[in-house]
Amino acid sequence: MAPVLQARELSKSYADTLQAAPALHGVGLTVLPGESVAIMGPSGSGKTTLMHVLSGILTPDAGEVQLAVGSDRGPVALSALDAEQRARLRREHIGFVFQEGLLLPELTALENVAVALMVSGVRRSTAEQQAAGWLGALGLSGWEQHRPGQLSGGQAQRVAIARAQAAEPAVVFADEPTGALDSTTSEAVLDALLDSTVGRGAPLVVVTHDETVAARCARIIRLQDGRLVADSADGADGAASATGERR
Repeated sequence: MAPVLQARELSKSYADTLQAAPALHGVGLTVLPGESVAIMGPSGSGKTTLMHVLSGILTPDAGEVQLAVGSDRGPVALSALDAEQRARLRREHIGFVFQEGLLLPELTALENVAVALMVSGVRRSTAEQQAAGWLGALGLSGWEQHRPGQLSGGQAQRVAIARAQAAEPAVVFADEPTGALDSTTSEAVLDALLDSTVGRGAPLVVVTHDETVAARCARIIRLQDGRLVADSADGADGAASATGERR
């Protein structure tokens, strides 16, 4: 099975950091279609930096990231793209779900989802039809015209999930997606996130500090001081290979 996301020997440092250790040091991993992966580690371990490099928000100092964005073309090397090309790739092929949702407060739930399609050139009528379909699939039928301030935390996060899924991206990244929710709501949101991503055969990469959230994923990788130190794909969450890359 060909990977959707593949990273090799990623290194990243910040010029203004007070830490001696780099944010990432020789990190590699492979993510397969329909795989759910949790990235864990203490504060400062590099997990958010890794997500930003994997998604093309940041460029690595060394190493490469490849993303398969469709069956009609080979993997795209993110490091070969300029900033504008990476931004377009993120709009069209990568979905994001953040802890606070980051919904636009002045827009309705339907508009928040549709706008993610419209910025990629989809006509408004088509975008709203697709948005309504995703909101319905995530249990939000009847809430399309409500604004974020009129929604519960769990409902707002499901709108954010619908927005991330609207273009059926090649991969979805979630950064602490349940961090602001109670445990019962968190479970429902995780169900929605996994069902809507893994359920359609796309990989989900979750950055989290919560072991309960990580346990819902098929695979857990752990970072320490910018290095990949464990990968459950290697058995019992044991030590990763020397390169940190899944075989």
